[in-house]
Amino acid sequence: ELTAAAVRRHTAHLLELGLIADHGPTGTVAPRRGRPARYFVATDAAHADLTDTSAELATQTLEFLREVAGEDGVERFAAWRATELERRYGGVLQRAGDSPQERVEALASALSADGYAATVRQVGDGFALQLCQGHCPVQPVAEEFPLLCEAETQAFGRLLNIHVQRLATLAGGGHVCTTH
Repeated sequence: ELTAAAVRRHTAHLLELGLIADHGPTGTVAPRRGRPARYFVATDAAHADLTDTSAELATQTLEFLREVAGEDGVERFAAWRATELERRYGGVLQRAGDSPQERVEALASALSADGYAATVRQVGDGFALQLCQGHCPVQPVAEEFPLLCEAETQAFGRLLNIHVQRLATLAGGGHVCTTH
């Protein structure tokens, strides 16, 4: 319920603090009347502010699991976590119906409620959809254990019942996690 001027003032302040950065539009963006649209992404400093010390404990736990149970133990954990994602979001997607657009939007909404700042955008003439996650609560852990991102991608494919492909991850250095 902020005015456009208030949003610009807050955005300018976030830019000044280095918490967001200008980022050009991606995909097909229709031109609008009025001020030119600006697009922003969270910077590394913002992601660091949004992360707490539990990531350090989680990373240490997975390192211990790898030491005790080997890579197989870490893989089994990633698979278990993916199954939990499917369990958590499965009902939401069932209620969304059969439309791929509605299902992806329902997944984005559920992910956003869990802190992933997810959005959906159409690519090309609506031929494809991209699910973009602007924040990742497990990013510091996934940087060392990218298997978590791979398992999440597979879970998204099963949830949406379509082939998906991960194009970028925050843990891998991308400005968002992008699933096509």
